Amino acid sequence: MGTLRAKRNMPFDAKHLRFRRTHADAAALHCFVLDCSGSMLARERLARAKGLLVALFDRAYRERAEVALVCFGGGRAEVRRQPGAAHWWNERWIAPIGGGGGTPISLGLQSATNVLERAARRKPAQKRWLWLLTDGRTNETPAVPHGADRIVVVDFDEGFAHAGRCETFARAWRAEYVHSNALAHSYQRGV
Repeated sequence: MGTLRAKRNMPFDAKHLRFRRTHADAAALHCFVLDCSGSMLARERLARAKGLLVALFDRAYRERAEVALVCFGGGRAEVRRQPGAAHWWNERWIAPIGGGGGTPISLGLQSATNVLERAARRKPAQKRWLWLLTDGRTNETPAVPHGADRIVVVDFDEGFAHAGRCETFARAWRAEYVHSNALAHSYQRGV
C-alpha cells in the first residue's frame, strides 16, 4: 500500500517502492539433536558428530540463523542450548560434551519438540529445522518429531553391521536422510 501512495498518479519508478519488514524475515532456527549414547563412542562417532556440529553452527552463524542443541544419552535428555544466535566460539562448549549409556532417542526428540514448539509460539513465521545426529542404535521406534518445518537425519552408523535405522526413521518421518560422511565431505569441499 505504501508503494501505491508514494507513486500516486505518477509513472511507476523504483524510488516509489516501499518495504515493510514482516515476521517472515525472521532467521531460521536449527535445532540439533545429538546422540551422546555409548554406541556413539565407538569408532569416534561422537567426536565426528561434534566436529560436524561445529561446522553446522558456523554455517548457521554465517546465515544469521538461530541454533538450539539437545543432547541425549545415558537415560536422559538435556537442552544444552536454548534457541539463540550462533556464535563463532561454539567449539569451546561443544568439546566437553561426553557420552555413554543407553539411547533414549524418544526422550531427546520430545525435548527437541518442546524447544521447537516454544520457538513457534515466540516467532510463528520462523522456519524451524530439526537435525538428528545419531547412529540409530536403539530399540525404540520414535514417533515423528513435531514443530519442525524440515527434518534432516544425519546417519553416523557404518561398517559391516550397519543397521539402517536412520534411513528407516527418515522414510517414516518423510525427512531428509544423509550419511555423515557425505555431509562432512560436502563441508570439506566448501559446499
